[in-house]
Parts: sequence; structure tokens; C-alpha cells
Amino acid sequence: MEYQHESHYVHLVVYHIIWCPKRRRKVLVGPVDARLKHIIEQVIRDNAWRLLKLTIQPDHVHLCVRANPYTLPTDIARKIKGRSSHVLREEFPHLMSMPSLWTRSTFYSTAGNVSSDIIERYIAQQAKV
Repeated sequence: MEYQHESHYVHLVVYHIIWCPKRRRKVLVGPVDARLKHIIEQVIRDNAWRLLKLTIQPDHVHLCVRANPYTLPTDIARKIKGRSSHVLREEFPHLMSMPSLWTRSTFYSTAGNVSSDIIERYIAQQAKV
């Protein structure tokens, strides 16, 4: 992956985000799966992020997305979960029987090209200068 150069900064911001339907119900199958994928891709496009990997399992979603430094990872999940809940519950009436489509819980992790060992060596090297 290449670093992105913008007017006053250079960045490589990648997040791995996981979330589940309420009570981990296996509702993300068939046409719901396909529609959710489309909604996620649309939200990512609307916000000028870049989709790196998307895996939708019957009871959870794995998303690997490249964002910019001024986007909070919580905003990524909030925007996707908010729009997808609204659209999916409107289009698939069987999802209306759930109190809400998504749990409030979300897993966030950062990812990138640099390991913690490389960072430690870089800091140690800078201290010697």
C-alpha cells in the first residue's frame, strides 16, 4: 500500500472493523447480504474512503477500509450501521421484528505496513542522533 500525500500531511490509515446483528442473529444471508454489501460500498464511496476487504458472514461483518486522518473509526461504523439499518429494515420486513438491526458493540483495530518492532527500532535510532 502506498502512502497518500495531501497538502500538509502524508498518511496511511487503515482500519479493521467488525460488528454484529443484534443478539448475533444469522440474518445477513441471501438478498440481505447482497444489499448490505451494496450499501457499505455506497457509504464508503460517499465519504471518499477506500474499501480494501469486505466479508459478510451470516452473523457478523468484517470490514477493512482505508480512511483519512480526520475520520474517526467510530464514524465509519456509525455511518455504515446507521444507513444500512434504515435501508435494510425498510426493504426487508422480517428485519423489523428485531428491536434493532445492529448491536452497539463494535471491534476496531488499526492495520498498516509498519510493525511495532520497526517503530521501536526507529525510535531507538532517533534517540541516538
